[in-house]
Amino acid sequence: MTDTLPWPIEDIAAWMPAWKATGFFLATFVLEDVAAVGAGLLLATGAISWPVAFASCFLGIWIGDAGLYALARFGGRNWFERSSFKKFSPRVARCEEWFAERGALVLIFSRCVPGARLPTYLASGFLRVPLPRFLAITGAAAMVWTCLVLWLTQKLGAQALHWVNAYRHGGLILLGAGIGFFALFQLIRCAAANWDLRQFTLSLERWRHWEFWPAWLFYPPVGVYCVWLAIKHRSLTVPTAANPGIFAGGMVGESKMATLENLMQTSRDFTAAAALVNGTTFEARLRSLEEIRARLDLQFPFILKPDLGQRGSGVKLIRTQAQAEDYLRDFRVPLLAQRYAPGPFEVGIFYYRLPHEPRGKIFSITEKIFPVLVGDGRHTILELIHRDARARLVARTYLKRLAARAHEVLPAGEPLKLVETGNHAQGCIFRDGRELWSPELEECIDDISRKVDGFFIGRYDLRYSHEEDLRSGKNFQIVELNGAAAEATNIYDARNSLWSAYRTLFQQWRLVFAIDAENRRRGFAPAKLLAVWHTWREYTRMAATYPAAD
Repeated sequence: MTDTLPWPIEDIAAWMPAWKATGFFLATFVLEDVAAVGAGLLLATGAISWPVAFASCFLGIWIGDAGLYALARFGGRNWFERSSFKKFSPRVARCEEWFAERGALVLIFSRCVPGARLPTYLASGFLRVPLPRFLAITGAAAMVWTCLVLWLTQKLGAQALHWVNAYRHGGLILLGAGIGFFALFQLIRCAAANWDLRQFTLSLERWRHWEFWPAWLFYPPVGVYCVWLAIKHRSLTVPTAANPGIFAGGMVGESKMATLENLMQTSRDFTAAAALVNGTTFEARLRSLEEIRARLDLQFPFILKPDLGQRGSGVKLIRTQAQAEDYLRDFRVPLLAQRYAPGPFEVGIFYYRLPHEPRGKIFSITEKIFPVLVGDGRHTILELIHRDARARLVARTYLKRLAARAHEVLPAGEPLKLVETGNHAQGCIFRDGRELWSPELEECIDDISRKVDGFFIGRYDLRYSHEEDLRSGKNFQIVELNGAAAEATNIYDARNSLWSAYRTLFQQWRLVFAIDAENRRRGFAPAKLLAVWHTWREYTRMAATYPAAD
C-alpha cells in the first residue's frame, strides 16, 4: 500500500470548479430551481464563484428550454402532420395566431409559475413560434430568474430552500386544479358536440399502456442518457461512426437498397432479392418495375416500399397489377421492389460486435405476431376490432388501413390479417423471443454480419417458415437491415415493465456509443452534425407523403 494519490492534490483542486459546474448544469435538467438553490448555497459558503454558478445554471436551464421546444417542433408537430389528428389543423392554425400575439407574455409568465414551463415550451415548439424569438425571450427570462434565485439564496441561506419547496408545491396545486378544470371543460364540450366518447375512452386506455406512449413522452430519458454518453465519450455528434459502412451509421437517411445490395452480394441465399425502381415519371417507373420483375422473377404478391423509411411507413404488399400502378402513380420518392418472403413467421434480431473482437453476439430477439380477426357472420370489421381487448387500442391504425372495409361483415370463421408489416407502429404485436436463440443461429448471424463491410451494430428483420429453420440458422430470408438507430424491439413486449424497457435501451445505446468511440479511434470520421440534421429534416418531409402501410 502507498499513501500517494494517483493525481497531485493541486490538479484535483484545479478541476473542482469544472466538476461543480458540470454537476449543476446536469441537475437543471431534473429540477432547475433546486439546482439553482444548491448553487446559491455554495455561493453563500464561498465554495463556488458567481461566474461558475451563474453560467452552469443559466446554460442548463436555457438549453433545457430549447430542448423542449425542439422536441415539440421537430418531433410532435411532424407526427401530428402525419397522423389522423391532422383534421384538427384549422384549430391549430387559430392557436398559432393566438400564440403569435400573446406568446411573449405567456413565456415570461410561465417562467414564474412552477409546472407551467413544460407545457408552455412544448406548446411553443408545436405552434411554431420563431426559434430566434423563443430563444431571446426564454434566454432573457432565464437570465433574470437565475440571478434572482442565486442572489436570494446567497443572502437568505438554507431558508430559501424551504421557500422554494413551498412555492413549488403551491404552484403545482394551482396548476393541477387548472388542468383538472380544463379537462372537465373539454369533456363537457365533447358531450355537447356529440363527439365519439368511445374514442376518448380508448385514448385514456392507451395511456395506461406505456408501449403506446407517443415518442415525445417515452424517449426523453433515453435522450438525456445519450447526452451523458456523448459527454462521457467526448463526442458532440450523434454516434454516426458506429457503422462506417452505412450512411450516418444508420442513424437516419440510410438507403435500404444499399444495405440489401451488400447482403445480396455476400449472403444471397439468406436475403430477399430487391432492386431500386428508377425513373421520374409514372411511365418510366412502371417500365423499370416490369424490368425488375422479369429479371428477379418477382411474382404476385411482392413488396413495394420507400428506399428511405422507418417504422414500416409506406410498405405495401402488392397483389395485383392495378395495385402496383396505383402505388407508382401516388408515390414520388425513391422506392424499391422486393420479393415477398411469406414466412409466415418474422423476428427482429438485434446484433452487435465490438470492433476489437473477432465474433459478434445477438443482443435480443423479438418475435413478431401478426394479429388476425375471425369473422362470426354477425359483426362488422369495425365492431370486431373494438371487441378485441388489444386491437381496439390500435383501432385508428387498423381502420386507416381497412377504411373501405370497416362496415363489412366477415363470414363466420373467415380470418382477416390486420397487418402485413412486422412493425409495432403499424399494429404488429411484439414478444420477447429469447427462447428462439441458439448457438447455430448466433453463429450464422455473425457470419452474415462480418461479411457486410463496416457493419457492427443493428437489427435484422427476417422471415422463416418453421422454428427449427431459424434455430438451425439454415433457412430464413432477411427482408431488412437497420443500423445504429434501430431498437431492440423486444422492449415492446406488453409483459415488460417500463423500467426494464429503459434498462434495455440504455444498455443498447451504451454499446452504440462504445462502438462509435472505438471506430473513431481507428480513424473513421463521424458524419457532420449539420448534414445529419438536414437529412433528418428531408426524411420527415418525405415521410409525411407516404401512403398507409399494409
